[in-house]
Amino acid sequence: MEITNTCPWGRDIPHSTSARAEAENWGFWELIINRASLVMLAEQKILPPETVSRIARAQKKAEEKFTRPGEPPLSDIMPLEKALIEQCGQEATLIHTGRSRQDIFATLNQGRLRRSVLDLAQSMNEFRRTLLSIALQHVETLIPAYTNGVQAMPVTLGFYLWAFLEAFEREFDALREGYARVNRCALGSAVLANSAWPLSRGRLAELLGFDGPITNSLDSSQVSLFDVPLEEAGVAGRAAVLISTLLADIAQQYAQTRPWLLLDQHSTYSSSAMPQKRNPGIINKARAKAGDVIGAVNTCFIRAHNLPLGMYDNKESVSEDNTAVFVKAVHLLALAKKTFELLRVHKDRALEELENDWTCTMALAEGLQMEFALPFRVGHNFASAVVTVARSEGWIPKNFPYEKAQQCFREVTAKLLGKEEELPMSEEEFRRYLSPGYVVRTRVGTGSPAPASTKAGLEAAGRRLSEDERWVASRCEAIDEAKAKLDAAFEALL
Repeated sequence: MEITNTCPWGRDIPHSTSARAEAENWGFWELIINRASLVMLAEQKILPPETVSRIARAQKKAEEKFTRPGEPPLSDIMPLEKALIEQCGQEATLIHTGRSRQDIFATLNQGRLRRSVLDLAQSMNEFRRTLLSIALQHVETLIPAYTNGVQAMPVTLGFYLWAFLEAFEREFDALREGYARVNRCALGSAVLANSAWPLSRGRLAELLGFDGPITNSLDSSQVSLFDVPLEEAGVAGRAAVLISTLLADIAQQYAQTRPWLLLDQHSTYSSSAMPQKRNPGIINKARAKAGDVIGAVNTCFIRAHNLPLGMYDNKESVSEDNTAVFVKAVHLLALAKKTFELLRVHKDRALEELENDWTCTMALAEGLQMEFALPFRVGHNFASAVVTVARSEGWIPKNFPYEKAQQCFREVTAKLLGKEEELPMSEEEFRRYLSPGYVVRTRVGTGSPAPASTKAGLEAAGRRLSEDERWVASRCEAIDEAKAKLDAAFEALL
């Protein structure tokens, strides 16, 4: 999905998750369900070959009619049945053998859900690819990380984005696992308890590109349309939360007079009254869209809990005709991708932000424990005392007088150890422990922000992303192959 409007106002909501999804509407599915039904009825010898042939020719004429430009789209099976009857009489209704609106509507909504989920997966992978590209460029770009809104530790931008890449891997896992339940077929279960006809539900599923039927016929056309769509809608909702969290960190930069993360200024918009302003419209737009997605997910659940089995039921709650949760999620991912493509990183300013605060004092406490065998609480209290004095007197790590550090250490040791002791580290060592670069380089253990660790983590994320991209492509190819085989089998009936 291409983003052209970065302003937060105006209506530009897409109709579907993709052009392919737009084309695979109700009418598309009603026509291919008819094709699959006729092929299966012929193979099972439920209808004689000459009858099948006549109905197939009538189906072909009906397809020409309903795919003609300007023709009103199909939204029910009865207009299609009427068109078949016009071509070959009441014999045409034999195509409906063992079927019902219930299993037809369930199947077409399963098919539309399948496409929406694959489009969501594709969009998620495109966003992940953008994050990965930026992260690989900034494995050593130092930035502050925050807890409680306060600088906590120095890390790198690559490390920060790696964390979100791992989170999106989890969401892709959930989507992929859920797809195994999405790609199941209801067709052939009739109203809800099958029929007296020996239909091959497995063959119907195969012809339509599904992995198989949902076994229990009541579950297939009634129950599964409650929980299965909600499972994948949950993935969309959680992805929206992750994106919202990411964007909140960027948006926070605009409250500073000298941000270190900014959008390209040509992608912002100016105030109508305040000439100094460069407003981050696309960030605000994407954050609003995240709220829309989360709202749509909640609406899906609220809607589902209040509906009985059987139409009118939950068959369409997530579709573009109703909450459009996947349409909104795909739009959000495209907005987020565009936002990060427009992002400009000011490395020197990020380092300055770190060096103007006391973000490295945990390393100071660690150094006293590791290098000089002092108890943890002594080092911690000393580092805290240094920060207290520095902030009250206006010092930063680079210019904090070493003599004041020595005095802090004497006071802390007198209080905790019962006697004054001299600070065992030299001034050079004291400054080194307060260096953001030193702190990041010396973080060890699995998943640390050290450049080598981050680079390895991002390379693993890249391999995993490539695997996920191949999975989406293979699922789409499998659907296309099934459609081609269905078309060939149908043409053989003519």
